[in-house]
Amino acid sequence: MDVKQLTYFVRIAELGSLTGAATTLGVSQPVLSRQIGRLERELGKHLLYRHGRGVRLTDSGKRLLAHGKGILHQVELARQELEGQHASPVGRVIVGLPPSLCKRIAVPLVSAFRDRFPQASIGIVEGMTVSMQEWLTLGRLDCALLYDPPAMTPLEYTHLWSEELCLVSRSRGAKLPATVRLKDLARYPLIVPSRPNAVRNLIETEAAAQGISLAVALEIDAIASVVDLVARGYGHAILSRIALESWAKNGTLRATPIVRPAITSRVVLATSRERPLTALAQGTLDLIHTDIVPDVRRIVRARE
Repeated sequence: MDVKQLTYFVRIAELGSLTGAATTLGVSQPVLSRQIGRLERELGKHLLYRHGRGVRLTDSGKRLLAHGKGILHQVELARQELEGQHASPVGRVIVGLPPSLCKRIAVPLVSAFRDRFPQASIGIVEGMTVSMQEWLTLGRLDCALLYDPPAMTPLEYTHLWSEELCLVSRSRGAKLPATVRLKDLARYPLIVPSRPNAVRNLIETEAAAQGISLAVALEIDAIASVVDLVARGYGHAILSRIALESWAKNGTLRATPIVRPAITSRVVLATSRERPLTALAQGTLDLIHTDIVPDVRRIVRARE
């Protein structure tokens, strides 16, 4: 297996088409087919199924794609390091953000990055904590902001801030108390992410410690959809105020603090222990600490 073959395979997998991949890569389709054929023979596995509308991945192809993206990203990082004799870092860095923070953080982060590193580029990938942990270990991300991640040896975590979670409800309808006790959450039909999800794990662990079982009405993984469903009266959600304000619904939602005890969610900055950071990646971490985290901490403190 060589880098060229892996590049060809990843592009075909992303586009789902040999013809489309050949066009974007600037090679003929027969050349592309021969390279993939050699790769399949070398690995002893079929990677693609051909059909009338293009191609789809086999199970082996899906596993290779997961590793292949990380490998190609690491190859690019190595090239950047070898060429990195510039006064200002160059290359590309990829940052993972959870959906509940992406809407608030992505634009300020990109803006600050472009000002600080005009010769470099940044990519933002949105994902859940469990998925982003895997992408970090595979090398597809340089760093990521994660909610309450379980310990993983290959990853290093730096605490950024903590947020108290609230019960989010539709403003119209039944009168809500000023605060809601944790043990009373069982009364409210909840719209929560499906498992595995770090914040759901935190909520259920805290509830179990109080001897209560939560009433899960719906399992929805898209935060925008969760907020829309709450606004329409299909149930309640448990979110931080920052997440709620990022998806504000013009006063149609209300956040009620959870008390006795409060549920506190931690946000950490995660990197891989097994891969050295490039100068650009380290500069991006510094940028997050100096330009992004202080603003978010001020918001958190103002809402407490």
